[in-house]
Amino acid sequence: MKKALAYILFLSGLTFTAFAQKDKEAKTILNELSKKYRSYSSIKTDFTFTLDNKQAGITHTQTGTLISKTKGNKFRVSLYDPLSKTKSKIDQEIMSDGKTQWTYMVEEKEVQVNDAGVGNDGFNPAQIFTIYEKGYKYLYTGTQKQGGKIYQVIDLTPEAEKAQFFKIRLMIDKAKKQIYNVLVFDRNGSRYTYTLKMVTPNVPVADAYFVFDPKKYPGVEVVDLR
Repeated sequence: MKKALAYILFLSGLTFTAFAQKDKEAKTILNELSKKYRSYSSIKTDFTFTLDNKQAGITHTQTGTLISKTKGNKFRVSLYDPLSKTKSKIDQEIMSDGKTQWTYMVEEKEVQVNDAGVGNDGFNPAQIFTIYEKGYKYLYTGTQKQGGKIYQVIDLTPEAEKAQFFKIRLMIDKAKKQIYNVLVFDRNGSRYTYTLKMVTPNVPVADAYFVFDPKKYPGVEVVDLR
């Protein structure tokens, strides 16, 4: 289940080499989105992740927080225990300083160490804001109005023929020029939804925050998979 919960984040680490023509209107919107994101030094995002597979009768929701630096490939994701009544109980954390990635599973008292972006669980969730820049054809499909806000809708299609998913739908807040919702359509019938609840730019954060320090986690087994 934890792999599934991180699946949408994993998508952001995929890269492809094919090239295809892009929709001009979609490209204009996405360029504005990228320009705004890259103007920040760091960003904090509270999000909700939902896995839904009607055929299998599975629906699962989990909240989390992402803090990343826009340069250097540094990020930290905290996934919270869905059974906890408070947000503060962490279920899993993923940290990367751009070179090394740590996946800390709280209940198992184990942290797995990989090179950044390597392994089945390797991903860079910070790239959720720029996921469209490589390996996708994109098409602007119009606007949707929800809760009094207008969202621009863009569908991404992976250029890799063997991708596990066939479409990613972005909903972009037209006024704020930022991603509000990402919906992934998996070929197995699953739908993965990543909704940004709050985005705070330029949060002060030290580089040490993106590094797992074993001294702060006594009793945790370190499994080095490099």
